[in-house]
Amino acid sequence: MAPVAVFQATFLLALLPLSTYQSEVLSEPLSLNVSVSSTQQSLHLKWSVHNLPHSELKMAFQIEISRINKSNVIWVENYSTTVQQNQTLHWTWESELPLECATHFVRIRGKEDDAWASQQRIWSSWSSWVEVNALSLLGQGPPLVFPIDKLVEEGSNVTFCYISSRNQSKVSCRFHGQPILGKQLDTHVSVFTLMNVSFISTWGSNLFCENDPDIITGAEPGTVLFVFKVLEEPKGFSCETRDFRTLNCTWDPGSDTDLPKYHSQRYALFESFSGKKKFCEHKTWCTWQVAQDSQETYNFTLMAENYFRKRSVNLLFNLAHRVHPMTPFNVLFESVSTTNATMTWKVHSLGNFSTFLCQVELHGEGRVIQHNASSQVDGQYFFSGLAPATEYAARVRCAARHFWKWSEWAGQNFSTLQAAPSKAPDVWRSVRSTLGSCNVTLFWKPLSKSQAHGEVLFYSVATENLDRPSSSKVFSIPAPANGTELSLDGCSHQIRVTASNGAGASPASVMVIAGDPGNQTAEVKEERVQGTGDGVSMSWKPPPGDVRGYVVDWCDGPRESSCDLQWENLGPNATSTVIRSDAFRPGVRYNFRIYGISPERTAYLLERKTGYSQELPPANIPRVDIIDLTLHSFTLSWKDYATDSQPGFIQGYRVYLRSKAEQCPPGFTKAVLPDNSVCCKHDIDNPEQKTFVVENLQPESFYEFLVTPHTRAGESPPHPFSKATTPDQHAPALIRIILPMVFLLLLLTVLCYVKSQWMKETCYPDIPDPYKSSVLSLLKPKENAHLTIMSAHDCIPDKLEVVNKPEGIKAQFPGARKSLAETDRTKHDYIYLLPTEKSSAGPGPGICFENLTYNQAAPDAGSCGPVPAPHRAPPGLGGLLTAPGNLLTSLEPSYMNSPGETPAGETTLNYVSQVASPPSGPKDSPPTSPLELAPRSEYRMQMAVPPGLASPSPNEKSSLSSMSLLDPGEHRG
Repeated sequence: MAPVAVFQATFLLALLPLSTYQSEVLSEPLSLNVSVSSTQQSLHLKWSVHNLPHSELKMAFQIEISRINKSNVIWVENYSTTVQQNQTLHWTWESELPLECATHFVRIRGKEDDAWASQQRIWSSWSSWVEVNALSLLGQGPPLVFPIDKLVEEGSNVTFCYISSRNQSKVSCRFHGQPILGKQLDTHVSVFTLMNVSFISTWGSNLFCENDPDIITGAEPGTVLFVFKVLEEPKGFSCETRDFRTLNCTWDPGSDTDLPKYHSQRYALFESFSGKKKFCEHKTWCTWQVAQDSQETYNFTLMAENYFRKRSVNLLFNLAHRVHPMTPFNVLFESVSTTNATMTWKVHSLGNFSTFLCQVELHGEGRVIQHNASSQVDGQYFFSGLAPATEYAARVRCAARHFWKWSEWAGQNFSTLQAAPSKAPDVWRSVRSTLGSCNVTLFWKPLSKSQAHGEVLFYSVATENLDRPSSSKVFSIPAPANGTELSLDGCSHQIRVTASNGAGASPASVMVIAGDPGNQTAEVKEERVQGTGDGVSMSWKPPPGDVRGYVVDWCDGPRESSCDLQWENLGPNATSTVIRSDAFRPGVRYNFRIYGISPERTAYLLERKTGYSQELPPANIPRVDIIDLTLHSFTLSWKDYATDSQPGFIQGYRVYLRSKAEQCPPGFTKAVLPDNSVCCKHDIDNPEQKTFVVENLQPESFYEFLVTPHTRAGESPPHPFSKATTPDQHAPALIRIILPMVFLLLLLTVLCYVKSQWMKETCYPDIPDPYKSSVLSLLKPKENAHLTIMSAHDCIPDKLEVVNKPEGIKAQFPGARKSLAETDRTKHDYIYLLPTEKSSAGPGPGICFENLTYNQAAPDAGSCGPVPAPHRAPPGLGGLLTAPGNLLTSLEPSYMNSPGETPAGETTLNYVSQVASPPSGPKDSPPTSPLELAPRSEYRMQMAVPPGLASPSPNEKSSLSSMSLLDPGEHRG
C-alpha cells in the first residue's frame, strides 16, 4: 500500500502546477467579436481562447444577450465544444425581434469542461459587453418598419417594429388591410406581433404603420411579408425501368412552396449502395442511369429542401421487380371468317427477361370479353364464336414475369363476314275488304343486327290464292321499307315474307288471310284496362281451340287516322302481358286488339281493350245548365260533356255548393277547397249520370255551384263557381195578380186607340171657330164683311157678371186656375140685362154657359145662374139706362183694357151669354140669314162693362129694353 500512496502523492503534486496554470489561462477574459446579419435577423459571435495547455481542450462557454439595457438579459446560452489551439469559435443567435428595433448587448465567459477535474472548474471572467446598436444608423431619417421583405413559413409567428426619430404617441399598423395589436417598446419603437401567419399571396402581403393618424406625414412606412407554404414530404415515391437502361423515378411533391421572387424548393436523389447523388431538374420526376455492373438492388433517398426545412423518403427495390414493359406493336388480324379471327402482336425485347403475361380484350355486341395469354416476343390469340357481319375492337397489353405494371393498350378493329339472316321477319297486317277484294297492308319490323347478319338489301313478298293455288305473285320491296300495300282478288290468301342480304335470304314469315276481320270488331265488346306506370297491363281468356300464339296490336298515336300500327307476338301459353312503348304519352287513350293465331296461321279477334298508360286529371269541367229552378231546388245538367276525349276514365262527378248561410243540404258534406274556403260537397259515383237535383234550399237565396269530374289521377283544376238565386215565394201570387191587370190595361189601351176620335169629341171637343159660329147671323151686317166676334159694337149683352177683387191681388194669366182660397175670397156680382122688346115679359127657359176660351178670370161654375138685384141705379148712370148704345159706348174702354193683368181693386167682368138654337144646314158653313130666335134662347154677344157699373134685374112685369145696374154698395144675397 505504501508504494501506491507514494504514487498518488507524486501524481497530485505533478498536476497541481498544471491546474494552477489552467486557472491562470481561463481567468483572462475572452476576446469577443459580434457581427449583425439583418437578412437572417441574427447575431454572429466569434471568439478565440489563447494559451491552451494542450492542443485540444473541451470547454464550456456561457453567452448572455441583453436588450435595450445591459441588465435586461433576454437570452442565456450554454455552449460546449472542443477547442483547438488558436481556433476561432463561432456561434449564431437568431432574434425573434428585428435587430434594428432595439440595442443589444452580448458578453461571454468560459471554463474547462473536463470530468476528471470537475471540482476545479472555474468560470473565466466575463468579456466586455459588446453593443449592437441599430438605432444609431437611423439618425434623423424618416420612420421605418423592420424587418424588410421578411421570409417566413406558414404558421410562424412574426414580430415587426415601427421605428421613428420622434416620440411616438398613437401608432397603428395594418396587415393586408386588417389592424393588428402592438405595444410600445420605448419612446421611439413600437412592436407588433403576427401569430400563426397564413399564406395569402405568392407576391407577398403588405404591412403599413402610421404614428398619430390625425397628422398627415406623407407616405406611410411599411414592409412586405413573404409567406411560404410548408414543405411537404414527397408522396408516392416510385422507380421503374422500361428497358433496363434507365430508371424513371416519380413522386408527388405536394404544395409548391416556391414564390415568383424566391425559388428555393429543390430535390435530389442519393443511392446508398453506389454512394452517388444527383440533383433533379424537375419537382415531380427524375431519371437515373442503371449501372452496367449488373446491380440488381437499389436503395434511393429522395431529399427535398427549401429555405426553412428539409424532407426525405427512402425506397429499396430489386430492378427485375420494377419492369414496366413498353406498348406492344404490330397488331394484326388473320383468317377472319363469319365467326372466327386470329390476332397477332409483337413485344419489345428485354434481354434475359423475355417472357410476358399478356391480356387480350374483345369489344363487340355491347360486351367485353377478356382473355389471358403467355407469350414471348411474338404473341397471338384465336377468337371463335363471333357474330357474322359484326364489327369488333380487339386490344392487347403485356406485363413482365414479375408483375409490376401493365403496358399501355395496343389495339385494332376488324369485322366478320356476312351470313344469311337467321330469323324470319316479324310481320303483321291490316285487312279491309271492298266489293269482293281485300286490301291488305303489310307491316314488318326490321331485323336486329344480330339477326340480319349483314345489311338487308330487300324484302320478298309472295302471295298465293288459296282458292286457286296456281295463282301466285312475288313482290320485291327494297330496304329499308317496313311495309307495303297489296290488293288481293278475294280474301283467302297465303302471304310469305323473307328478308335478303348479300349472303342469302332469311326464313319465311307465313300468314293466312281468310275473310274480312272487320265484321268481328263489331261483335267483340270493348273493355277498359289500367296503366301500370311503365306500360298497360291486360289479360284475356284463351279460346277453346288450339292456338299457335297471340298478337296484340295498337296504334302508337292519339288518333286512328295517324295510326302507327304496333304489335307484339306472344306465345301460345300467354294469357296476360304488359304493353310498353316509348311512344306512350300520359293522358292519351289507346285502343288494343288481341288476336289469336290458329294452327292454320289465321288470325281472329278475341278481345278489344282501351286504356291509358298514365291517366291525368280532367282537362276541363262540364258546362252546367240550370233546367228547373224552383223555390226550394234547382236541377243541374251537363249532358253535353264529352267523357271520351278526357285524359282519363271519368269515374264520377263532384258537386260543390256554397251559400251565405254555410249550411249544407241533406246529402252534402263539408269540404275545404285549395284556397281554404269552406263549401258543401256531394259525390256522384256513376259517370253516366249527368243531371243532379239540389234540394232543400231556401227561397230567395243566393247559391254558388261547381261540378267537377274526376279520374283515378284526381279532379280537374279549380274553376270559378257559377251562380243561381232561388225565386221569391210571393212572386207567383204577384204574377197571378199583375198579369190580368196588364192584360186589362192593354185591352183598354187598344180600345182607347180604336175609339180615340170618339173620345176626343166627347171629352176634348174642338174649339169653335168664331168665323163659323151661328151667332154671326144675329149681327147686323156692316160695311166691313169681316166682323170680329169680340167687337163690343156688334153685340148686345143680356147679362154681365161683375167680380169684385180685393186690393193687392192681381189677375192671373188667361187660362190659369185660381186657388181655392182665392176663389172663396172672390165676390161675384151679376148684372142682368133686360130682355129685348121682342122677347116675352117673363123669363123663359134657356141655357147659359161660360165661354172659358174668352174668359180672363174664370168664375165659379155656379156663376151662370141669375141672381135678382134691386132696380136702383146709382147716380150718374141714367143715360146709360135709356140707350143701349150709350152702354156699349161706356163699356168699350173697359173692354179695351189689357187682358194680361187686372189692376188691384178693380172688378173683373165675366161674360155670360145664352145659347141660341143651332142653325139648320151644314155645320161648318156660316149662316146666310138671321136666325129666328126663340124666347130667352138668343145667343147674345158678350161685352165688357166698366168698373163701377151694375146691371139691374129685369122687372117681371116690364118689357122695357133698358137695363138697371146694381148699386156698388149692394151685394148679392
